[in-house]
Amino acid sequence: MVAMRGTLKGRDVISINDFSREEIDHILKVSDGIEKDLDSKFGLLSGKILSILFFEPSTRTRMSFESAMYELGGRCIDMGPTELTSVKKGETFSDTIKVISKYADVMVLRHPSDGAARYASEISDVPIINGGDGTGQHPTQTLLDLYTIKKESKLDGANIGILGDLKYGRTVHSLVYALSMYGIDMTFISPPDLSLPEEIKEDLDDKKISYEECDKIEEVIEDLDVLYVTRIQRERFPDILEYKKVSGSYKITKDILEGGVKEDLIILHPLPRTGEIDPDVDDTKYARYFLQTKYGVVVRMAILGLILGGFE
Repeated sequence: MVAMRGTLKGRDVISINDFSREEIDHILKVSDGIEKDLDSKFGLLSGKILSILFFEPSTRTRMSFESAMYELGGRCIDMGPTELTSVKKGETFSDTIKVISKYADVMVLRHPSDGAARYASEISDVPIINGGDGTGQHPTQTLLDLYTIKKESKLDGANIGILGDLKYGRTVHSLVYALSMYGIDMTFISPPDLSLPEEIKEDLDDKKISYEECDKIEEVIEDLDVLYVTRIQRERFPDILEYKKVSGSYKITKDILEGGVKEDLIILHPLPRTGEIDPDVDDTKYARYFLQTKYGVVVRMAILGLILGGFE
């Protein structure tokens, strides 16, 4: 379902690139208002139904959307594991989308194929929210990432380092595009084989966004305001040998942090983590990744409320 740009009511959320900086700022402002007065928002989406279609595993995205909908007084219906649905019988993706869009007012979709969310939006009767499509984008994760950075650090003039799987990480791709709207300089830290895709770097070049690339976090961490860490995504690698070659390439530890970082550095991670941040870091003043997940609920409340007309 494709709605007119200029209003968020009835809009799909497929790519962060579909939104202007002004629209993103509005979503963040609404999110802040919700956080400050959460109790008053219950019932704003009473009678509305969110349909959850996840063709890939999820914990935070699925449960935070459910929590967000319930906090607003709405209800959720969940397709559940695909092996328990008609997908197992051979039903096409197209038919699944067309059918389930008859049951709800908005749908959040996660799928392993790039472009699946965009295609779904073209055939659905209700707005589609992209909960992650292949190596493409994860726009609502980016919105909660921006909200966390704004609340816990700063967006204007921040020095942001992004560490990990920059090649396959859809959270990274969305975040880089969003940060470029704010004119933020970035540092990309990754094994050479997992560097940011060339088409994204070309987009940054076109926008005159400055960035640096390196493969050693120790070389740049002392200058960072925000360190955004991601896991190496084993499930995205076409060749397991390629994965094994880069597995365990980096790890944030207390020793690295004690080697010299800014006092107000914050460390983020979209989670799950698989060894790239030592659990000992959790107790430091720099860790914000669990708070990041909490912020995900209010941001997704804002998104659902704006799409369904609960907020202006």
